[in-house]
Amino acid sequence: MSDTRPVGFFDSGLGGLCILEAFKRRCPHESTVYLADSAHCPYGNRPAEEIRALSAANTATLLARGCKMIVVACNTATAAAIDALRAENPSVPFIGLEPAIKPAALHSHTGVVGVLATAGTFNGRLYRETSARFAAHVTVLATVADEFVTLVERGETAGPRAEAVVRAKVEPLLAAGADHLVLGCTHFPHLKGLIAKIAAGRAEIVDPSDAVARQAQRVLAARNLLCASDRAPAHVFLRTAPHPGILPAGCARSFRCAANYGIIARTE
Repeated sequence: MSDTRPVGFFDSGLGGLCILEAFKRRCPHESTVYLADSAHCPYGNRPAEEIRALSAANTATLLARGCKMIVVACNTATAAAIDALRAENPSVPFIGLEPAIKPAALHSHTGVVGVLATAGTFNGRLYRETSARFAAHVTVLATVADEFVTLVERGETAGPRAEAVVRAKVEPLLAAGADHLVLGCTHFPHLKGLIAKIAAGRAEIVDPSDAVARQAQRVLAARNLLCASDRAPAHVFLRTAPHPGILPAGCARSFRCAANYGIIARTE
């Protein structure tokens, strides 16, 4: 049996496209709907109650488009809202994100791990529980890097200004002995090349995108929701506000095929 309904993704903006790309590599026949809540980007410094309300609205939009599963492609939204989303939609599988502290802690040789994320992620239950469970034997250096979100939303992932912003956050972690840098926000993998340049081999960069895509694939299979491999997929990209920069061209590159692109109204 083949389930041709799309898989839904949402983020505060463009960050979750890295999760989408990883998912499409693993599940190239699945249709998708990606919702960028650009009208409210960034989520990082918003109150948890507001993030839960925005996440509920994003979920309602995706469910109205027939999505069979929803990937909360945002660490901050996962931290604030995924428990409520699951409780409010018990028949819908949700895939969330948490900083990949476990593999970083397990493989660290220096005993120091750096985590780059937003304030909302660091304040969430998942981060606290993961750190306590898997990183008690190492020093975890938490660095709030909300500025990275702004860079990615502007399409500014290279150049002197972007490098200066990223270097200001990364260099102190390296100087403190961190040999793993965990990317704890879906916007941050878009800066991975720049982070790698600055790290210059001094630390391994931990990007959880493929692990999230693998879990999404696993849940689809376990619930008999996979689409037949002989079906051509369809892809939709939605925003809650216009974008002056890299989209829709960047959107088409991310989907690797023609995609429907639209702006949706969001009633406050």
